[in-house]
Amino acid sequence: MKARTRTLVAAALVLGIAAGPVAVAQAAPASPAPASAPVSAPSPVFTAPPDAAALRKAIAGVGPQSKDATAALVRVGGTSGSWRGSAGVADVGSGRAAVEDARFRAGSVTKTFTAAVVLQLAAEGKVDLDRPVQDYLPGLLPGFEPVKVRQLLNYTSGLRSADGPGDAFEDEYAHRFDLVDPHALIANAVAKGPEWAPGKQQRYSNIHYTVLGVLIEKLTGTTYDKAVGERIIKPLGLRHTSFPSRTQNRIPGPYNHGYQAVQEADGSRRLVDVSDWNSSSNWAAGDLMSTTADLERFTVALFAGRVVPKAQLEEMFTVPDVPDAETGGHAVQTAGMKEFVLPDGTKLYGKTGSRYGYSTVIGGTRDLSRTLVYSLNSTDAKGRDMNAVAYGVIGAAFAK
Repeated sequence: MKARTRTLVAAALVLGIAAGPVAVAQAAPASPAPASAPVSAPSPVFTAPPDAAALRKAIAGVGPQSKDATAALVRVGGTSGSWRGSAGVADVGSGRAAVEDARFRAGSVTKTFTAAVVLQLAAEGKVDLDRPVQDYLPGLLPGFEPVKVRQLLNYTSGLRSADGPGDAFEDEYAHRFDLVDPHALIANAVAKGPEWAPGKQQRYSNIHYTVLGVLIEKLTGTTYDKAVGERIIKPLGLRHTSFPSRTQNRIPGPYNHGYQAVQEADGSRRLVDVSDWNSSSNWAAGDLMSTTADLERFTVALFAGRVVPKAQLEEMFTVPDVPDAETGGHAVQTAGMKEFVLPDGTKLYGKTGSRYGYSTVIGGTRDLSRTLVYSLNSTDAKGRDMNAVAYGVIGAAFAK
């Protein structure tokens, strides 16, 4: 496999992750087949096994000395073949090897689970995606035009983000053990008024899924975490996937420590351990904890239609026809996932997640010929700069 091919693939995907949809080429719509053309099953997108040498090289430099990540856990799968790998350290103090089956904070991958539960409820007739969420949660969005449930799923509601303790790492670190009520976050966001009329633009933010978490609790009559547990985690046998309690700050079970790199006044670099953190402010938008094996199982089951009925599953592969408010380009977010397009027009679907110290990706081709799940202990997981390890892993996993 040529290095240039891997570079082009990684650039298309990682720039899409970091900079938004303007950096990702959009595939042209396929021309309809002639009426007389025979119908045949499409060929798999990937047929050759993943490039093991390229994947090993992508994570070879991970560790305390790396400026990008202290540990990496990677699983490439699909009908074309599989590869597993890990590198780095469990903690920089001892230097012991990274735990291969470690649990980690999966960040916004939580949104895929949240969307899946909402779509299950739609399939059961308990919620209509085209009805306003105000019909189900009266009084929650005062002063807003009717916001369809679908517009929450695909981030086109017009809701503004809630305020946090600050934008800088130091601000958030100082408040890392704060307990946050999701209803307070919603009230804070709603008080700002709508950013635009529902359905006009797309802006990715947690607040949409915070509202959906409240909706899930209303429709199921139980807590958000119990609803996801009963509907997804238990049926799929995701034994190492869980949600923390409101007061839980530590990752349960074996884990690789997460670190944030901080620049000192003298120009030196210090790693701050950010493993212990209260995630109540993320809730239904980002507080899932899991393993790469569990997330791979979830990804395969989801794409195969075993989590969400196939009619509703289309929502997770459908991009709304609206502009992206950040870039001015076309939207790329779907219900709980995101569309990525390779330079050759191949479409991938998946979800990224980041919490301080942890960066996660799930996804692959819709035909499941190639999937990717990774957890990186990124030293700047919330940064805008491209992570070189992620760049290499993605490029190696999806180059043909």
